[in-house]
Amino acid sequence: MKLIIAIIQPYKLEEVKEALYEANVNLISVSECLGHGRQMGVTEVYRGAKETGNLLRKIRLEIAVNDNFVEPTINAIIKGAKTGETGDGKIFVLDLKECVRIRTEERGHVAIG
Repeated sequence: MKLIIAIIQPYKLEEVKEALYEANVNLISVSECLGHGRQMGVTEVYRGAKETGNLLRKIRLEIAVNDNFVEPTINAIIKGAKTGETGDGKIFVLDLKECVRIRTEERGHVAIG
């Protein structure tokens, strides 16, 4: 079991969700977050002075999958989020020690679905 965390551009969320659904990945958590990567935020001119906002709005996806869904999930996120420009995001894959479905108390790969 793995936990896949992806940080993507907010405007790419719908495309990523569609690609995940096409790959039969339906269980996702979505939250808004702030951050920056190599682009180091945004530079704007306000009243004639340059101001740099170093945190940009991003979307964080968390997806728990069984091992056979890791690559399809990664490929779906890339398919939906990639523009080829700086700031497309990152995908992190972590080992998931345990998963418990609260309703039935099922554990492990069965609980993920």
